[in-house]
Amino acid sequence: MASSETRNPVDLPVLSAIANRWSPYRFADQAVEDEKIRRVLEAARWAASSFNDQPWYFIVARRRDEPEFQTMLECLMEANQAWASRAGVLMLTCIRTTFQYNGKPNRVALHDLGQAAGYLALQATEMGLQVHQMAGINLSVVRQKYELPEGVEPQTAIAIGYPDTSAPADEQNQQWADRENGARKRNPLSAQVFTGKFGQSSPFVD
Repeated sequence: MASSETRNPVDLPVLSAIANRWSPYRFADQAVEDEKIRRVLEAARWAASSFNDQPWYFIVARRRDEPEFQTMLECLMEANQAWASRAGVLMLTCIRTTFQYNGKPNRVALHDLGQAAGYLALQATEMGLQVHQMAGINLSVVRQKYELPEGVEPQTAIAIGYPDTSAPADEQNQQWADRENGARKRNPLSAQVFTGKFGQSSPFVD
């Protein structure tokens, strides 16, 4: 039965941070405390990774540091810049494409970054923040502005802040609010969990 006490209509009990995580487009005009920035990054640091290689990197800009924040905004696709400019913190993520211990290609580096970003997002939710992750970045601009070395590839952007839950003040904010408040839904487990062969739902999730 879906929960009526969480933002997400989960079918089964899960961690509170999972049940209440969402991706805002509207952020309050409130700085994110440095201690909370460190804590979300600490959560990411403890994500599992292949051979414990930890192939992820986070480039961070706080909104109160205007030159750095503007530089990072310029790395986002134009469609993301307007709403992301209100976030308290922006981050760019990168991966190291080879294992440190033997120099061979790391096929699961992006998977491991995803785990770290997931830990980060759940820790943020636990502390009253919310995270909006983006694929829409200009990879070449990121590489040029941050002088990424060979073997390090930019991947995504992350906006972090306190969500703005006030009434929308104008048409643009209303559009963002409508997107935020749309139906929260996920595919059923039966469409994602298989046994025996691909596409054959596992009997315990039907």
